[in-house]
Amino acid sequence: MVLLSGLWLQNMTSPDVEEYLKKDDRIIIPVGSVEQHGNFAALGTDSYVSQCLAEDGSERTKVAIAAPLWYGWAPHHLVRKGTVSIRPEILIELLYDVIGSLSLHGFKKLLVINGHRIVNIPWMQIAAQKAQEEFNVKIVLFDPAYMSKELTRKDPDFRQVGHAEEIEISHMLYKYPELVQLEKARDNPAEDSDLYHVDPSKELDTLCYVPSTSAHQLKTLEETGDTITGRPTEATSEKGRKYHEYLLNHLVKVLEDLK
Repeated sequence: MVLLSGLWLQNMTSPDVEEYLKKDDRIIIPVGSVEQHGNFAALGTDSYVSQCLAEDGSERTKVAIAAPLWYGWAPHHLVRKGTVSIRPEILIELLYDVIGSLSLHGFKKLLVINGHRIVNIPWMQIAAQKAQEEFNVKIVLFDPAYMSKELTRKDPDFRQVGHAEEIEISHMLYKYPELVQLEKARDNPAEDSDLYHVDPSKELDTLCYVPSTSAHQLKTLEETGDTITGRPTEATSEKGRKYHEYLLNHLVKVLEDLK
């Protein structure tokens, strides 16, 4: 698929990159996942989320974008067809090598966008720390769930983070409506659990997040007919626009600060 908007590295020539580096050493790296998003949303949802933020951020700032890393860590979603999960130790080395290659040519300030909310963060942190030490670069990690804590906590339009819930499905309805079959969606609200809360915006004491087991996912599928957590039927394109613009404004600010 040819990505047309934004300064995508794979659409440039080597002389193009050479000219770009004469005036800017920043680059965006979008990272996502290919995993089940219930019976109604595209497997590539998390990757599309990171890519659309990268594209629109590039349009506003003229910062280049590296070719996207489509795959992430998703062992808990392998119970559904189409999911691809890469071991975190492999992903650490993959991102490390991407950063190493880019830094060799002069990219010294890198913003990594994580579309696979929360779950990808541990291996990305390890890769970023390792790369900063070895390549003398500056790396920042931009995660939508962490970067929208104030919005989702204060705005009644948004409920808590789950999986294929109204927040990310609203985002998809705004940017990629053709990839969502909302008429097939069914709600499965998260139940409150004592001392365990996945949503980073929750101001409650909590254990740290650990991906659920395959057995848990199969049980959810048997009981609800799907494998999502949240209220996707409440998703709307307008909520997605509000969410996207909020994240995009923060993304632009982070890129300007890197400058």
